[in-house]
Amino acid sequence: MRLKALCLALASLLLATVSLATPAAAQIEINVNKGDVQPLPIAIPAFGGTRGADIAQVITGNLERSGLFAPIGQQAYIEKNLNVAVQPRFPDWKAINAQALVNGQVTVEGGRLQVDFRLWDVYSEQQLLGLQFTSTPENWRRVAHKISDAVYERLTGEKGYFDTRIVFVSETGGRLNRTKTLAIMDQDGANPSYLTDGSYIVMSPRFSATSQEITYMTLRPEGSAIYLFNLETARRESIGQFPGMVYAPRFSPDGGRVAFSVERGGNSDIYVMNLKSRTSARLTSDPGIDTSASFSPDGTKIVFNSDRGGSPQLYIMNSDGSGVRRISYGSGRYTTPVWSPVGDFIAFTKQTGGEFHIGVMRPDGSDERLLTTSYLDESPTWAPNGRVLMFSRETPGGPPRLWTVDVTGRILRPAPYPGSGSDPAWSPLLN
Repeated sequence: MRLKALCLALASLLLATVSLATPAAAQIEINVNKGDVQPLPIAIPAFGGTRGADIAQVITGNLERSGLFAPIGQQAYIEKNLNVAVQPRFPDWKAINAQALVNGQVTVEGGRLQVDFRLWDVYSEQQLLGLQFTSTPENWRRVAHKISDAVYERLTGEKGYFDTRIVFVSETGGRLNRTKTLAIMDQDGANPSYLTDGSYIVMSPRFSATSQEITYMTLRPEGSAIYLFNLETARRESIGQFPGMVYAPRFSPDGGRVAFSVERGGNSDIYVMNLKSRTSARLTSDPGIDTSASFSPDGTKIVFNSDRGGSPQLYIMNSDGSGVRRISYGSGRYTTPVWSPVGDFIAFTKQTGGEFHIGVMRPDGSDERLLTTSYLDESPTWAPNGRVLMFSRETPGGPPRLWTVDVTGRILRPAPYPGSGSDPAWSPLLN
């Protein structure tokens, strides 16, 4: 299960010389903060060499799904068989309105895969990036994701999110007899695998931001429990026994604590456990139902939902349980809050008017925006760059599916996983 390390090296001096020889001009960029971004036309011809076409296809799919790029079909290309050591024939790419061009070459030598690629600004005729990745041949998809992240970051100024994975609950069977299995896949739906055998129900998996570890809860006839699962060793471990039902575990940003809820006698409160000492502390003691704790990126605060005010709303407290204050005041029911990895927004599920929405608001409760509307949308999770959310959507009578939406609400589409799934959790960028 361990992912193999990739090596990244800067481009050769030869290519730096090519870049310096081109005329200075304004470079292309995408402003992701504009609400009306027009996708950038980009050409991504098949890379030369073994797996070259596959790598270009993965890059094309990643950039297209972001909604910020409009890959141009290969049938439109005039120049063929590009060489990474030579400048492209820019007039040929201007003729098909390509604003940017990605080309590359794959070689395999001594059992190692080497991928060189270039990113070109077609209209200024400048090289924007020249990088080389090396890895094992079977790791070619990760190399494609790394290149996608590099192109995304160079043209948007923000980190990419393609070299990541999604852990989720795979669901099969009818609504009343559904099998729920812990599953994991690449963010583009590739390489799905299953971490439990479906003999018991699993719920609410979440990634650690600092290790190859997942926390999730199980529901069996004898009760509920919270587990840690190490992806590297496949070792599963209970975090302890608690009287009552435990649920909604969430790692702290440093991976050293897990916040969770315990329900006893119809009341639910939030606890936090130090994973090193295995000691836990109770953070809330209100008669209302307190659940769905999510840490801020610096670990100093926790957002959660509570019905202590009469209906489920969002609250923030310090990580020691002090300083509780309400941040949502709209009509309807606010649940499943999750703090953005970059700290600027809190995503949530909102139920109002017979419909469900995925929304975001600032941590002070301002600037609330509803990004989706559906029969049942729930369980948002953030991509590591804080620009895209994945969530589960269910239609009347249909199984739950995974969808994505960007933080503006403009780019909404099904996730590229063909099966039924719910409760997704996005990993941080892989090392």
